[in-house]
Amino acid sequence: MPDNGLFLPEPVIRFGSFLLIFGTLAIIELLHPRLERPEMQAALKTRRWLTNVGMLILSSVVLRIIFPAAAVGSALWAENQGIGLFNQFGVPVWVAALVSIIVLDFAVWLEHLLSHKIPLLWRIHRMHHADTGFDLTTALRFHPLEIVISMFWKVGIVLALGAPAWSVLVFEVILNGTAMFNHANIALPKPIDRLVRLVLVTPDMHRVHHSTIRQETDSNYGFSLSIWDRLFATYTDQPAKGHLDMDIGLAAYRDQQQPSGLKWSLLLPFRKN
Repeated sequence: MPDNGLFLPEPVIRFGSFLLIFGTLAIIELLHPRLERPEMQAALKTRRWLTNVGMLILSSVVLRIIFPAAAVGSALWAENQGIGLFNQFGVPVWVAALVSIIVLDFAVWLEHLLSHKIPLLWRIHRMHHADTGFDLTTALRFHPLEIVISMFWKVGIVLALGAPAWSVLVFEVILNGTAMFNHANIALPKPIDRLVRLVLVTPDMHRVHHSTIRQETDSNYGFSLSIWDRLFATYTDQPAKGHLDMDIGLAAYRDQQQPSGLKWSLLLPFRKN
C-alpha cells in the first residue's frame, strides 16, 4: 500500500466517483425531473450543459497547472514536513480525519458566504448564479478564478490543520458529490426531504439559494452539511413563490440567453453590469 494510505491515485478516485454520481443523477433527472421548463429542456438545455461541462474542464485544467498536487498533495507534504496542528500534537488519525472533514465543510460554507458579501468575490461568483436553469450541471458551473481562489483557501486550511491526506480526499469526494446532488433537478418526497435536510443540504433547500430574490439568494449557503445555515441564521425553508413558480438565476439576465454561452459566462466577472 502506498505511503499516502490511498489504494488508487487521487485523480482516479475523484474522477471515478464523479462519473458514478453524475451518471446516476443524470438518469434520475431524465426520468423524474423536478422542474420542466424551456431552459431545462431540448436545445437550450444542451447549450447549458455544454457550457457548464466546458467550464468544469477549463477550471480543472487551470487548477492542475497552478496546483499540480491540489489539496491532497498539500496534505501529504504537510504530513512529511510535520506541519499543522494535528501533526504537531500527534492527534489520533481518526479524530484528525473527522475534525478535518467538518472544519473543511465549514470553511467552504464560510467561503461561499463571503463570495456573496465581498463585492470583488461576488463579481466572480455571480457567474454560477447566472444560470437560468437549475440542474446537475449547475454544480459544475464555477469560474476558473473562483476555483483557484477556493483551492488557495482549502490548502491554507489543510496546512493549518495538518489534515490526513485520505480525509482530504474523502472530503473532496463528499463535497463534489453533495454539490451535484443538491443542484440536481430532482425532488425527494417531502417527509424524506425534511429528514435528510436536518443533516445534508437537499435540492429543494439549495434551490432557494438560486432564486432571483436577493433575500433568498443570501441564504442556504451550504453544500454538504445543513447545520451551518441553521447555526448562523442564514437558513430559508422554502422560496416565497414556491419551487414550481420561483424565478431562477439573476434578475438582470433572466430574460436573456447569453448566460447559457461559454464565452459570455467566462467574461461575466469583467463586466460592469
